[in-house]
Amino acid sequence: MSDKNNNATKYDVLYVDDSEKLQKLCENIKDASVLILDTEFIREKTYRAKLCLIQIATDDVIACIDPIALKDLSPLMNIINDENKIKVLHAARQDYEIFYDLNHELPQPLFDSQLAASLLGYGEQVGYAGLVGKVLGVQLDKAHTRTDWSKRPLSKEQIRYASDDVYYLRQLYPLLKQQLLEQGRENWLDEEFSTLCKPELFVTRPEDAWNKVKGINRLRPRQLAAAKNIAQWREEMAIKKDLPRRWILTDDILLAAAQLLAKNTSQLESIASIKKATIENSGKIILKCIKDALDLNESDLPSTQKPKRLTADQEIIADLLLTQLKLVANEQNISPANIANRKMIEKIIYGEKDIPLLKGWRYQLAGKKIQDLLSGEFGLHIENNKVVPIKN
Repeated sequence: MSDKNNNATKYDVLYVDDSEKLQKLCENIKDASVLILDTEFIREKTYRAKLCLIQIATDDVIACIDPIALKDLSPLMNIINDENKIKVLHAARQDYEIFYDLNHELPQPLFDSQLAASLLGYGEQVGYAGLVGKVLGVQLDKAHTRTDWSKRPLSKEQIRYASDDVYYLRQLYPLLKQQLLEQGRENWLDEEFSTLCKPELFVTRPEDAWNKVKGINRLRPRQLAAAKNIAQWREEMAIKKDLPRRWILTDDILLAAAQLLAKNTSQLESIASIKKATIENSGKIILKCIKDALDLNESDLPSTQKPKRLTADQEIIADLLLTQLKLVANEQNISPANIANRKMIEKIIYGEKDIPLLKGWRYQLAGKKIQDLLSGEFGLHIENNKVVPIKN
């Protein structure tokens, strides 16, 4: 592999930090049918990610747009949200969260190079640098991986580092498209791409925040009601103050307070890891959340679904179905995890139907074979040190 800092990868980058430059950029890219996109952001000290840079490339332009300097990004976002333009990103989920926060719209249609790469045998959730190395033979510079993108001014090296993310993605996109076409997989990811463009993925609902608390399923119903109330309050405060939720209250303290069903400050103080400042600033509201749960009628208490457990025989069946999954994955040069995981296999054993493995390309590729194996229509046989399916 070659290092991009030592080879001829020189190209012009337009740095856009005022409205006049933005207007000129928009004029230059308005007719492009494909937009290569990336973002740089920070979120360590905030609830929502702070957008610090937008990188964009077309056939003719590579630009870095400074959203800190620009107060109005609407001319650019109108172009990015144009449904006649394909948006190409790598691992688009976090970028799309940021775009949704900007104006509650999601750019579509989408092509995610990470998802495409997983179907082409480049590995599960392959990173951008890894994909560039495997496909283009270029070793990307990692010198600015830890850059604080909110600080200004950005150096020429930082701008070049950021623009490389779209410069090389512009080269990757047609190559990945061609490989998908050659392997007959060009439409396999349409559903996944469409799913990433659904706003409900990025809508914040404080009342559902309890689902993000690890270990909450261990609580009894009344404790769970208290935890749900505390989690909702914490989420609302984190949003209001734009702080990470753990800065408002950590999960372990939330769970401990709910499990204890604390009725007074003294009981809160008995929680080993709680800080005095937390009790002084938030003790009353935490106690109110718990009291509201204590006042609920039994019939109004929430409950969690305990995870189902396979029987010993079903565990063996699951292992057998996973073997069939691995056979298919090996034949197609795809990681098994890109098709399904053990939880999906277990759901099939339970008789559930609404799972990705029984839909679209996953069903055609592996789901049908797994169902046939489960029904006994096919079996697995060892022949010449290989596992092969046989019709019963």
